Amino acid sequence: MSIRRTTKAARGAVAMASAVGLALVVAGCGGGGGAKGTDGDKPPVRSTAPKDSGPGSPAADSDKVIGEMKGPDGVVVTLHSVVRDSGGFVTVNGTVSNHGNRAFNAIDWRSNETELRSRSSISGATLVDKAGKKRYLVLRDTNGECLCTTGLSGLMPGASRPIFAQFPAPPAKVTQVDFQLPTMPPASVQITD
Repeated sequence: MSIRRTTKAARGAVAMASAVGLALVVAGCGGGGGAKGTDGDKPPVRSTAPKDSGPGSPAADSDKVIGEMKGPDGVVVTLHSVVRDSGGFVTVNGTVSNHGNRAFNAIDWRSNETELRSRSSISGATLVDKAGKKRYLVLRDTNGECLCTTGLSGLMPGASRPIFAQFPAPPAKVTQVDFQLPTMPPASVQITD
């Protein structure tokens, strides 16, 4: 009986992963016209992330602050938006700033997965619905990469960079969640539509 339940759960997980992968492939096939990125030889960014235009560039809504997390060594994460979209995702946008006196690498913010390719990402981020007692993990694409900021290393003192992470959307009635990053205190934030 236990094996049957396990097999059924595994089939459900595979079906869900396939559906998410298919949705991401369809979303990635829109428009674009095959244009190359601004660097000429580099392909365009694969994700829906806000484009990072350099180490000191702020996130899209950097004037709006809905939460702040202060961590060790002067690292501060300022949250600008937590938006639910019609596709069943929640996207968290923010800025990480280094107010310390040494370079910051996000190696401790990654998840513990063995297949993860990027060593310096915020793939360990979670959204927590305390009322519903559920934790939502960062989504992955069909290659196993997180739908989040990657390559977050070498953030020099005084510099800041935009960050983002996409999660499965909690039920529509859930509007308050905690955003968590390893080594940082959680921040309670409001989900907007």
